[in-house]
Amino acid sequence: MFIAYLLGCLVIALAAIGFVLMRFTRRIARRAEAAVPPDGQYLDIDGERLHYVDFGHGPAIVFIHGLCGQLRNFAYLPLAALARTHRVVLVDRPGSGYSTRAAQRDGTLASQADAVARLIDALALERPLLVGHSLGGAIALTLALDHPQRVGALALIAPLTQPASDVPAPFRSLTIRSDRWRRWIARTLAVPVGMMTGRKALAYVFGPENAPKDFLIRGGAVLGFRPGNFEAGCADILAAERDMPGLAARYAALSVPVDILYGREDRILDYRVHGQSMPAASDRVHLTVVDGGHMLPVTQPEATMQWLRDIAARTPPQYGGSQPAMTVSTHAANDTA
Repeated sequence: MFIAYLLGCLVIALAAIGFVLMRFTRRIARRAEAAVPPDGQYLDIDGERLHYVDFGHGPAIVFIHGLCGQLRNFAYLPLAALARTHRVVLVDRPGSGYSTRAAQRDGTLASQADAVARLIDALALERPLLVGHSLGGAIALTLALDHPQRVGALALIAPLTQPASDVPAPFRSLTIRSDRWRRWIARTLAVPVGMMTGRKALAYVFGPENAPKDFLIRGGAVLGFRPGNFEAGCADILAAERDMPGLAARYAALSVPVDILYGREDRILDYRVHGQSMPAASDRVHLTVVDGGHMLPVTQPEATMQWLRDIAARTPPQYGGSQPAMTVSTHAANDTA
């Protein structure tokens, strides 16, 4: 009887702790969204709502962010100057930032590439230059292989290009294979633990360069303190594990120019594995290696933009039409998501 009583008390205590953690997580998520509200518009396409920013005029450049990121990761680049000569489109990947992921999709590289392809069609972009950072690079490569007629060229910054045998330290907590456990952790432990370890994780991701003090807001990182973004990050990292071997085997079929920018001191993805291997896989790939870490669009924005402008200058200009190529629903970003 006494043991049963103790077990009953333990169950009640654990339930109470779980309830408190869930309330704390919801409160932090609301504060994160208040600090970093949506910046652009929404497109409803095939059960997913994509949040994107679209400004400027001229040949289109589409930016795809990396793991656990969102479109503000590119906010340190001089995009206003770029928009004087190009149409600039930044998108939150499905499940990241303010974009949603359809329940039947599990974050495969192909499904995310399809989502960006649908955005390209919906905005009537003609063979844009795709800029992909980190995991966004793998998605850009997938899009170029699956939808070559929609892509003019690729500009990849510290891209994931090869199967990874080891998950970088800041992302190991995302390798949760059980949907049930992933959902429970996202709603209870992920946010408070992330808040306690966030500074150390950012130092690792940015190292050896320094993370800017305003990255949580200006770079949008605070949106990671939401259950849905944690779950999407888990799905993304597991999908990359499954899909990268098949993607890497297809690079010889690339039909568009691919430029890659890597930092020698990148702690997340080794440039010798993910960068130097690519020119041997396809003669369409050109690699540039510079001093720096993984977050070059943030730590070296001017140099990164000059590299990007050089690529854009030799990419044949394509201008989008005035009508979308498919029927979608468009909403202002301050609508209810």
